[in-house]
Amino acid sequence: MTVFDVNAHLHTPYSFSAFSDVRQALDMAASEGVRVVGINDFYSMDGYAEWSEECAARSLYPLFNIEFISLNVEDQAAGVRVNDPNNPGRTYLSGKGLAYPVILRGREEEQLSAVKAESNAQVAAMCAKLNAHLDAVGAGFTISFEKVARELTRGSIRERHLAKALRIAVDGDAAMYERILGAPLKSDPADNAAVENELRSRLLKSGGAAFVAEDPKAFLPMQDVQRIIEAAGGIPTYPFLGDDAKGQFTDFEEDLQKAADILRKRGIRSAEFITTRNTTAVLESYASYLEDEGFIVTFGSEHNTPKLEPVRLRTSDCDHLSDKLREINWRGACAVAAHQAGLDAKGDRPADLAARGEEVIMRTIEN
Repeated sequence: MTVFDVNAHLHTPYSFSAFSDVRQALDMAASEGVRVVGINDFYSMDGYAEWSEECAARSLYPLFNIEFISLNVEDQAAGVRVNDPNNPGRTYLSGKGLAYPVILRGREEEQLSAVKAESNAQVAAMCAKLNAHLDAVGAGFTISFEKVARELTRGSIRERHLAKALRIAVDGDAAMYERILGAPLKSDPADNAAVENELRSRLLKSGGAAFVAEDPKAFLPMQDVQRIIEAAGGIPTYPFLGDDAKGQFTDFEEDLQKAADILRKRGIRSAEFITTRNTTAVLESYASYLEDEGFIVTFGSEHNTPKLEPVRLRTSDCDHLSDKLREINWRGACAVAAHQAGLDAKGDRPADLAARGEEVIMRTIEN
């Protein structure tokens, strides 16, 4: 079996991204030998047309994905931390292999538009609170939400965009950072990514002067998110956190067999990992187990922070994936590609899909 490198989870400026644009992301993928690439923006399919066109120009195979933050009320009531380590019940879900051209219509399209609008509204409220803080400390400037939306985003507005706008406005002025933060900046002012992360942490997160709690309306029930993904032609996919920096797991994920059983019961038979979070040993153990349990398994890097890192995947303790992990990722991507191409049938196993999907991918990347 020929194995090519895959990155099945990449955010772009259509939500928030380390990349300046789609072309940069795909230029990096091509130069690093990554031949299958999945766009995976929050609440948005707006980038699919550009992703498709730019992948074709580089003979890369495009996967069309999406990401949501959902809420499982049963887990919330039980205090179960799922894949958000700080908020019980809050559950990230991805959709893999959505139809392109986009087919989402009706009630599901309305729900997606509403949750995207609610997310943007929460950031607008945060911007207003940030401006009140800037006025209170005598900063002498404010942040225009409309300008942020117009110049720094492609429709989906995240709190990271506010941090970026603030960093641009301050322009390295150490005295101004101290005035705004109430204490000196800890980061190197020349390190844009570090500065933006610090501004977000100290001003926009819980306890910060500009923090605004998210409205419950911003989180659709998990079942509704699954229906939206399926209506859009995709595969509901659970993103595993895996081990954190201390080697710990969330309540939901620490018993892998139990987690797999619950996911199957909920109609989820696809899983993914953001590989830089995990050690090679844990990633091999979890991914192999899930694949053996009949799950489609894929890996990605996200790139949804300001720091620009390689597109070719690595783990937390190695600068590349092991051969075993590359093979798992390739098989998973091939299975998603088969689904995306409409080649799946009732009763198919992931291995059946992978065999068909490999042919589809190879026709593109060998073009």
